[in-house]
Amino acid sequence: MSSNSFAYNEQSGGGEATELGQEATSTISPSGAFGLFSSDLKKNEDLKQMLESNKDSAKLDAMKRIVGMIAKGKNASELFPAVVKNVASKNIEIKKLVYVYLVRYAEEQQDLALLSISTFQRALKDPNQLIRASALRVLSSIRVPIIVPIMMLAIKEAAADLSPYVRKNAAHAIQKLYSLDPEQKEMLIEVIEKLLKDKSILVAGSVVMAFEEVCPDRIDLIHKNYRKLCNLLVDVEEWGQVVIIHMLTRYARTQFVSPWREDDGLEDNEKSFYDSDDEQKEKTDKRKKPYTMDPDHRLLIRNTKPLLQSRNAAVVMAVAQLYWHISPKSEAGIISKSLVRLLRSNREVQYIVLQNIATMSIQRKGMFEPYLKSFYVRSTDPTMIKTLKLEILTNLANEANISTLLREFQTYVKSQDKQFAAATIQTIGRCATNISEVTDTCLSGLVCLLSNRDEIVVAESVVVIKKLLQMQPAQHGEIIKHMAKLLDSITVPVARASILWLIGENCERVPKIAPDVLRKMAKSFTSEDDLVKLQILNLGAKLYLTNSKQTKLLTQYILNLGKYDQNYDIRDRTRFIRQLIVPNEKSGALSKYAKKIFLAQKPAPLLESPFKDRDHFQLGTLSHTLNAKAAGYLELSNWPEVAPDPSVRNVEVIDLAKEWTPAGKAKNENPTKKFYSESEEEEDSSDSSSDSGSESGSESGEEDEEGDSSEDSSEDSSSEPESESGRQSDTENRRVAKRNSKTKGKGDSKDEKKENEKSKTSDSSNAESSSVEESSSDSESESESESESESRKVTKEKEKKTKQDRNRLATDVSLLDLDDFNPVSTPVALPTPALSPSLIADLEGLNLSTSSSVISVSTPVFVPMKTHVLLHRMSGKGLAAHYSFPRQPCIFGDKMVSVQITLNNTTDKKIENIHIREKKLPIGMQMHVFNPIESLEPEGSITVSMGIDFCDSTQTASFQLCTKDDCFSVNIQPPVGELLLPVAMSEKDFKKEQGMLTGMNETSATIIAAPQNFPPSVILQKVINVANAGVVPSGQDNIHRFAAKTVHSGSLMLVTVELKEGSTAQLIINTEKTVIGSVLLRELKPVLSQG
Repeated sequence: MSSNSFAYNEQSGGGEATELGQEATSTISPSGAFGLFSSDLKKNEDLKQMLESNKDSAKLDAMKRIVGMIAKGKNASELFPAVVKNVASKNIEIKKLVYVYLVRYAEEQQDLALLSISTFQRALKDPNQLIRASALRVLSSIRVPIIVPIMMLAIKEAAADLSPYVRKNAAHAIQKLYSLDPEQKEMLIEVIEKLLKDKSILVAGSVVMAFEEVCPDRIDLIHKNYRKLCNLLVDVEEWGQVVIIHMLTRYARTQFVSPWREDDGLEDNEKSFYDSDDEQKEKTDKRKKPYTMDPDHRLLIRNTKPLLQSRNAAVVMAVAQLYWHISPKSEAGIISKSLVRLLRSNREVQYIVLQNIATMSIQRKGMFEPYLKSFYVRSTDPTMIKTLKLEILTNLANEANISTLLREFQTYVKSQDKQFAAATIQTIGRCATNISEVTDTCLSGLVCLLSNRDEIVVAESVVVIKKLLQMQPAQHGEIIKHMAKLLDSITVPVARASILWLIGENCERVPKIAPDVLRKMAKSFTSEDDLVKLQILNLGAKLYLTNSKQTKLLTQYILNLGKYDQNYDIRDRTRFIRQLIVPNEKSGALSKYAKKIFLAQKPAPLLESPFKDRDHFQLGTLSHTLNAKAAGYLELSNWPEVAPDPSVRNVEVIDLAKEWTPAGKAKNENPTKKFYSESEEEEDSSDSSSDSGSESGSESGEEDEEGDSSEDSSEDSSSEPESESGRQSDTENRRVAKRNSKTKGKGDSKDEKKENEKSKTSDSSNAESSSVEESSSDSESESESESESESRKVTKEKEKKTKQDRNRLATDVSLLDLDDFNPVSTPVALPTPALSPSLIADLEGLNLSTSSSVISVSTPVFVPMKTHVLLHRMSGKGLAAHYSFPRQPCIFGDKMVSVQITLNNTTDKKIENIHIREKKLPIGMQMHVFNPIESLEPEGSITVSMGIDFCDSTQTASFQLCTKDDCFSVNIQPPVGELLLPVAMSEKDFKKEQGMLTGMNETSATIIAAPQNFPPSVILQKVINVANAGVVPSGQDNIHRFAAKTVHSGSLMLVTVELKEGSTAQLIINTEKTVIGSVLLRELKPVLSQG
C-alpha cells in the first residue's frame, strides 16, 4: 500500500495524495526502506537538523539514510552544504560516508566542494588509509582545471604512500586527471612508471589500466616490469587480471617472433617451383631452422594457464584470446574446454563466448569438434543463442559428423521459432555447398520442405534451392518443374522472385512450362511486389529471345504494363529491355548481343560464414562483437620478423628474484642488522656483490655490483669512500683495497658526523643543509620499501660525488652548485627556504643545499600608487581609511608584508583614540598593529605602518578599527603580487632554478594579443605592476624573465614571458607554491592580453 501511495504522490501532486504519502512514509522505520523524495521537504529538513546535531549517532544515522537515497537513485544534492560541514568529523564512520557522498556530488557542486579543498588536503595526511584514499577520490572528482596542480601533487604523494590501497586510488585518479587535462600526460607517465614498479597485487591492475588509458604506446615502460606482472597475475584481483592480460597480449605481439612459423613454411611449395635452385635451397634451410620459444614468451603462456579455471567469465575469455593470439597452434586447444564450460552461464555471457568460438571454429575446427554436442540447440535458448550455435555447428561440419548434424537440423526446422527455422534452412544449404558428398541429400531434403505448411519455411527453402541449383543446373530439371507449380501457393516475394529467376535461367530446359508461367504472371502483374515485377520482366525478355513465337505478344503486353507502372525502377527497366530486345530503327549495336547479355553464364553464389571477416579484430573486444572498430580499440600488431633485444627485460630479473622468492625474507631482516651493526651489514653486502660474479675491473661493473648489493639497505656515508677507493685502486688489488676502505669508511663517517655537529652550532646554513639531507635520506628509506630502488640507482653516482665534495670542504663551505657540484665562493646574500617534502622524495638521495649564493633580495622596480578602501567615510562616521602596499621589507618581521594605512578625519570634530582590536585571523596568520593614535584633528590625515604575515595566501585579514566611541569591522585582502619580494639573479641562475621547478611546479598559459602589446617596455610595466618581481637580464629579445620569492616561506617565483610568432606569447610560472602560481597566472594573463 505504501509503495502505491508513493507513486501516486509523485505523479498527481493532489492534496489528499500528499497527505496519504506523508502518512505512509511516517510508518516506515528509518532503518528499513528509505521513503525519501526530493519533494519531501520535511524529511530533508530533519536530515539537515540531524547533520547539525552534536551527537555522532544522529549524524551517522542521517548519513546512512542519505547514502541510501543515493543508492535508490534519489537526488540528494540539496543536502550538500549540510553534509560537507561534517567532512572534518572525528568519527571515522561518519567521515567515510561523507566522502562517499562527496564523490557522488563533488562534480555537480564544484563551488561548494572547492571551499572544503583545504580539508581534503589535510585528509590526505590522515593516519587512516581509507580516509586518505577517499580524500584523493573526492579531490579527483572535482573536475575544475584550476586545481589540476593540487591534484597532481596529491597523486604524486599518494603514489608513494605506504598503503597499497591509497596507491591503488592514486592510479585511479591518474585517469581522471588525464581526462580533465591531457597536457599533464608527461608528468602522469612519470607517476605510472613509478607505480608500475610497485610490488603490491592491489596496485598492479589499476596502474596497468591507467597505463592503457594514458600511454598505451609506451611499451618501454613494461620491459622492466614484464616478468613481475607475469608472476603477480595469478594473485591480482579479477578485473585487474583482465586488463593486464590484454595489455600483455599486445606486448607479446611486439616483442616475440611468431610461434606459428613452422605451419606457415609448409605452404610455400608452389612458389618455389619458379625459383632458382639456390633460392629454393635457401628457403628450405630457413624452413628447417627450428623455432625456439623465448623464455619470457613461455613464462606468459605458463602463468596464464591456471586462470582458465577462474570463476570470472571475463578472465577466462581474456586468457582464451591470449592463447589464440600468441600461443603455438598445438597448445591453443586447451582453451576449448574452458570456453565450453562458460556456456552454462547466463545468456549474455553465452552470446559473447559463442561469438568468439564462431570466429575460432572457422580457422581451427579441430579445437571444438570433441565438444560438438555442447553446441546443440536447446528449446529454452533465445534466438540469438540458437543462431550462433547453428553457425558453429556449420563450421564444425565434416564428412564424419554431417549425418548426425542433418538429423539435428531436421528437428530444428520444425521449431516454432520461425526465424530460427529459416536460419536452419540456410545452414543446410551451406553444409550442402561445403560437403559435396551430401549435396544431393540436402537438396532432396529441401525439396521435401517445399510441401511444408509454413510459408516462411517454404520461402527460405526456395531461396536456398535456387543457390544450390546454380552450381549444377543441368541435373535438376525436375526440381525446377516442381518449384514452378508452387507459384500458385507461395506468396512471399523473395521466394516468388527466386522461382521466376530459376525458370528464366533454365527456360530452354523447360520449354513448355516457362511460357505458361509467364502467362500466369502477366495476369497478376499489377498486384505483384516490385521485386517480383522485375523478375517477370526479366523472364519475359529471356523467353522473347529464346521462344519468340509463343511469347512475343505476351512479352509486349508485359512491357506495356511496366511502361506505366508507379515504380520508376520498373519503368526504367521496361524502357531498357524494350530498346535492347525489340529491334527497330533506333536500336543500337547492343541489340545484336541481347541474348548473350541476358542468358550469360552466372557464377554460383559463395555461401560464407558471416564471422569470416571478424578475425582481424582481437577476440573478446567490443570491436569484435560489433564487427566495427570501436573508440579506444588498440589493434594487435603483426609479429616482428626478428625479435627485439630480450635483454631489456633482464633489468629487473635479480630484483624480482629477491623480492618474490623465499630469499626475500632476508630483506626484512636487513634493517634490524643495520640497527645493531653497520660493519656486519657492510660485510654482507660485499659478500653478496662478490657472489654475483661482478668481479671485472670495469667501473660500470663495480657500480652495478654496488647497486645490487645495497638493494635492500638504505644509503649511508660509509659506502662513498668504499666506492671512491674502489675506483682509485688497481684492477688486480681491488678486493684488498675494498677491505681496507671499509675500516677507513667507518672512521671518516664518524669524523664527518662530529664535524656536522660542530657546524650545526656555528653556522645556520649548515644546519639547514643537514636537516634537508636527513629528510631526503629518510624519504629514501621509506620510498625504498615502495619499490623506489630504481630511481635511487640513477642518482647514486651524483650523490657520491656530492658527499665526497662535502667531506673535502666540511669546515670551509657547505654549499653546492646543482649543475656541476663545484663549491661556490660567492658570499651568501639570502637563504632560500627548505624544499617541499614531495620534491625531496622525487630527488631521492640527492643532498641538496637549501641556500644559494646568487639569489638576493633587490629593491622594487616599481611601486604602484594604487590604494584600496579600508573604511569609507560614510561607514566610518567621518573616519576614512585607505591602505596600500609600499613594497618594502617589513620592519616588524621578515615574514610579514608591509602595509601602509592612511587615516583621514573628514568631520569638523577631533577623533580620539584610533586603535585596532578583535583581530579575526585565519590559523597561522599574524598581524603587527600600529600604536594607538591619541587624536586626529578635523580635516587631518596621518599615515601609519602595519605588518601582516599572510602565510603566502590571499586570505582576508579581518579586524576592528576603533575610535573612542565606535568600532568598525574592516578587512585587508592582499593581491597575490604583493605577497612577493623582488629577487636579483643572473640568467644562468634563473635557468638552473627553473630546471629544478618543472613538472607539477610549472603552470603556463598562451596569451593572444596585438603585436603592439609586446614591446619590452610594455611587458615590463604590465608584469611589475601586477607582481612585485625583479627583472632578470635576458640574452634573447623574445624572452623576458622576472624573479621573486614569497615573503613568508621564501619560495622562488619565476615568471617567463616568451614571445612567439604572430600575436601570441607563452606565459610560464615556476614555483613550489602551485596555488599562488595558478592565481598569479590568472591575474597576469588578462593584463598582458589587454591593449
